[in-house]
Amino acid sequence: MQGTRRGPGLSPRHGTLTLFAALDYLEGKVLAHSTQRHRHQEWIQFLKTIDQEVPIDLEIHLILDNYATHKTPQVKRWLKRHPRFHLHFTPTSSSWLNLVERFFRDLSQDVVLPGSFGSVQELEEAIFGYLDERNLAPKRYVWKAKGEEILAKIKHARERLNEIIKRT
Repeated sequence: MQGTRRGPGLSPRHGTLTLFAALDYLEGKVLAHSTQRHRHQEWIQFLKTIDQEVPIDLEIHLILDNYATHKTPQVKRWLKRHPRFHLHFTPTSSSWLNLVERFFRDLSQDVVLPGSFGSVQELEEAIFGYLDERNLAPKRYVWKAKGEEILAKIKHARERLNEIIKRT
């Protein structure tokens, strides 16, 4: 499994929806759970869902952002009792390292942005309809860029930034 994240929502007058999603990197399938809130209780409930869905003989590696909900004492206790879970946190401002973010981009482009939803329930139904259809014929997300190319771009960006700083 790769990643979980708080997902898309509606405008404040309609409410918001938290979508936890886990991407099975090898299969391309997405496991999701929606809630109205994003607290440790909801996060633990999603971890339980993952635990039930993934065959017991497999280790589970989750790539996460540094959201406080992922690190509460309650979550740490739960993880201690479930040693097959391994959490890996992305550096700040590096969400692009997490492939589930690519899925959230697709979900936003295909469902949320073009849609008009009168309620949270309508949004939730559209999201889960999309997920059901996608999981019928899942496609893996594959990195196209090579590590060396990414590092070269970072180096170039740092050099440009240093030039700008020197001029000011």
